[in-house]
Amino acid sequence: MKFIVALAFLAVALAAPQGDKKPIEIISSNSEMNADGSYSFDFESADGTKVQESGNQKQVGPKPEDIGTVSKGSYSFTTPDGVVLTVNWVADENGFQATGDHLPTPPPMPEHVVKMLADLKAAGLL
Repeated sequence: MKFIVALAFLAVALAAPQGDKKPIEIISSNSEMNADGSYSFDFESADGTKVQESGNQKQVGPKPEDIGTVSKGSYSFTTPDGVVLTVNWVADENGFQATGDHLPTPPPMPEHVVKMLADLKAAGLL
């Protein structure tokens, strides 16, 4: 049993990052928490990574107790080949939706499907 424990500690030690990697400095950092549940924060690091987020409480359903946090934000970072990638996102009653020029997008729905969905909605079936 002691051998297995010692072997586990050895595996963890070998899995630890090797070398003299220095921590990345945070250039700026701001955060705000309000009594009404709204918040915001942002930070930027020395390697060009930027993050910002804000949110607030919102009624997301028909009942007064259907309260949730809706948030929006963005982050950007530089890839190893020097390309800056940015993701903008919203998280609300419709789920998490991320956009970015580098993210794949679905093809448009065929016209007959759009018409069928409109007909179903008009008939009260959706």
